[in-house]
Amino acid sequence: MQASRRDEPCALSSTGAGCDLVTVPARQGLEAVDILRRGAGEAVGPVLHDDGGDTLGFVVPAGTAAAWDLPGSTCTETDGRGLRLAPEPPVEGSDWLVPPAEADPATDPAVLRRALGEAARLIEAADNCC
Repeated sequence: MQASRRDEPCALSSTGAGCDLVTVPARQGLEAVDILRRGAGEAVGPVLHDDGGDTLGFVVPAGTAAAWDLPGSTCTETDGRGLRLAPEPPVEGSDWLVPPAEADPATDPAVLRRALGEAARLIEAADNCC
């Protein structure tokens, strides 16, 4: 099973220490969430969206940012700064698409990378369709 690692969870505290955040355009992120939720055994961690609807942020395990290189996305080390995994969104002007209480501790970066790649291909095919 390639789900987020429950045995090696992101250290979710009230400060959010121990997690990184992968940010992608909202359209690609929404497709990726759908892909992850349809996947057999592939779980999704908490996901943020901004109220302007421009971006989605996936909570991933700490250390992901050091090796993240997927074009069209960014991965930021939070070091507990500005990311609280609580019922309230951690940043003003954002909201939880997938709240922490309804999610795995974090999305597995390899699984997220595949889902984002598939989402990009689906979007490109739809845009070039007719």
